[in-house]
Amino acid sequence: MSALMPTYARSALDFERGEGAWLVTTDGERYLDFGAGIAVSALGHAHPSLVAALVEQAGKLWHTSNLYQIGAQERLAERLAAASFADLVFFANSGAEAMECAIKLARKYQAARGEPERFRVITFAGAFHGRTLAMLAAGGKPEHLEGFGPAVEGFDQVQMGDIDAVEEAIGDNTAAILIEPVQGEGGVNVAPREFVGQLRALCDTHGLTLIFDEVQTGLGRTGRLFAYEWLDVEPDIMAIAKALGGGFPVGACLARAEIGAAMAPGSHGSTFGGNPLAMAVANAVLDVVLEPGFLDGVQETSLRFKQKLAGIQDTYPGIIEEVRGEGLLLGLRCGVPNGDLVKALAKEKMLSVPAADNVVRLLPPLIVGDEEIDEACLRLERACAELSGGA
Repeated sequence: MSALMPTYARSALDFERGEGAWLVTTDGERYLDFGAGIAVSALGHAHPSLVAALVEQAGKLWHTSNLYQIGAQERLAERLAAASFADLVFFANSGAEAMECAIKLARKYQAARGEPERFRVITFAGAFHGRTLAMLAAGGKPEHLEGFGPAVEGFDQVQMGDIDAVEEAIGDNTAAILIEPVQGEGGVNVAPREFVGQLRALCDTHGLTLIFDEVQTGLGRTGRLFAYEWLDVEPDIMAIAKALGGGFPVGACLARAEIGAAMAPGSHGSTFGGNPLAMAVANAVLDVVLEPGFLDGVQETSLRFKQKLAGIQDTYPGIIEEVRGEGLLLGLRCGVPNGDLVKALAKEKMLSVPAADNVVRLLPPLIVGDEEIDEACLRLERACAELSGGA
């Protein structure tokens, strides 16, 4: 019997090493990784630049404290601000922590403006923002909330795309609107551009902050550095994580200057957030992702992948009903239980990730090449053939 708490329905696979888009099990089996640790391993496994950065920093200094200056933290914050709408950055250890900071910041900003009664946040059905008590309440899924007592107060959920419902939900206590540009866990649902523009207008009209959860979409996953760039709408606060460390735990909350300034010394903190090891790796990730042509390459790969997936859908419409998503955050809405396709792909030694709405997510590393895309499509075709009863 395992000493681990039974919080995951784990498969029997146990990986000991990886290279690029491939993982190798303890018994030597090679798997094509189109899950990337749920959009975490953006540069694949054992990327030489990340390995070098981590090894070099590990020989110098692992941890001091945020009581002192951390030069690499200052550098990463400046680079993220220069590449985004933001002016100020707070570093955490995960997406959930970055989101917690975002919610606290939205509330603190309203209090600093003399309106402490404004603390509620409007969220959207199908969202997933993390596993802390507050983020479970923000997501609003009954199966995630069950057994943990009363949900944390302060979240009002409406349907994505229903601007009238959003407007009706705004009240005297509303502080912010929170949205994922693409709902990953919720089924790879892309937020409509017009709808997000309307949210921006409502926030401006009512003095609310617009928060984007880009934990899964940030750092190139959709083919832009941040997904909000596709929408032509800038948020006031944004949470990122996952790909930021390329596999090393790190998250960040980004904000405009007047909003971030509401956080005075002592109002928020993190023991490990922004530690030298995390900052060395995250800066190395940014070095690669910001290289000229890198994000263009992600877009080109995505287009080619989508075209091949559309062909497989045409051949097996009973297995794949729809291909959706942006960049290399793609979803296959299934005509069979999505878990069946995940298992069939695993038999073909290809990893994928289930999502809501009977969707299978395909999240290859952003460095994936044409050869691996072709191989993935061959394995997907064989999985579809098996599920459809073909040879």
